[in-house]
Amino acid sequence: MDIEELPSVCVLDASTYVGFWILKGLLSKGYTVHAAIQKYNGETGMEKKIRDLAREEERLSVFEVDVLDYHSILIALKGCSAMFCCLDCPDGYDDKMIDLEVRGAINVVEACAQTDTIEKIIFSSSLTAAIWRENICSQEDVDERSWSDQEFCRKLKLWYALAKTLSEHAAWALAMDRKLNMVSINAGLVLGPGVSQQNPLSTMSYLKGVAQMYENGVLASVDVNFLVDVHIRAFQDRSTCGRYFCFNQTVHTEEEAVKLTQSLSPLISLPQRYEYQGSEVYAERLRTKKLNKLVEGTA
Repeated sequence: MDIEELPSVCVLDASTYVGFWILKGLLSKGYTVHAAIQKYNGETGMEKKIRDLAREEERLSVFEVDVLDYHSILIALKGCSAMFCCLDCPDGYDDKMIDLEVRGAINVVEACAQTDTIEKIIFSSSLTAAIWRENICSQEDVDERSWSDQEFCRKLKLWYALAKTLSEHAAWALAMDRKLNMVSINAGLVLGPGVSQQNPLSTMSYLKGVAQMYENGVLASVDVNFLVDVHIRAFQDRSTCGRYFCFNQTVHTEEEAVKLTQSLSPLISLPQRYEYQGSEVYAERLRTKKLNKLVEGTA
């Protein structure tokens, strides 16, 4: 397919860390991109980057949206064949932010249902929507069939995990009701250039309960460039369906945990006099058969 023939796609919210990198990845592949940006108090650094890029790149258009305003999403979607939905709360997560993200997800999917040109929704979710429940360490495999227990998340105040679980549940329920073609990408902890500075609150929200994740064998990370590639492949491959766990590094040894901590400096750091305590290895429970097939082109 020639570059000129590639369809227009929408990225919402393009000003999130993952959204911005998806936007850049789509542009590099030759797509025309509608960058839908939620308006906050004042221009964010990521929003400024996108607007500066739009002045140089004719295939990039910027739209201001309010995810609680269904009609503003429709405007950004006009003429697009795909929606890359990457919702995130810029101010971090608490119990009050959950409803906003769920309502936003519902409005995005409903807007797609009302847009004749939409062929597929690629919904960015999280591994935390699948790994939190009682006695997960007793399970041999944790895969795309797994969902986090909502009451367990509430009990431990895992607001990020609860928001991702409820918003993905809501998106799937509506997508199936409207007979929409949707896939979800359940990402591990996202790592990449400037992540500690540009995505600190979401990163710290993901890491709530990190010790339990590590001990239960469900702590994993994903490089943002790999994550972007998986999102684009999920759109391009007509056979994709359902959920896809997405990570390229599991953390189940002390050495791997130390490397992860170092990669997130200065957001988190090791004690100054840290010494290795031992060589205990925790069982790895996450499975990615679907992801492997997608990356290998056999999905």
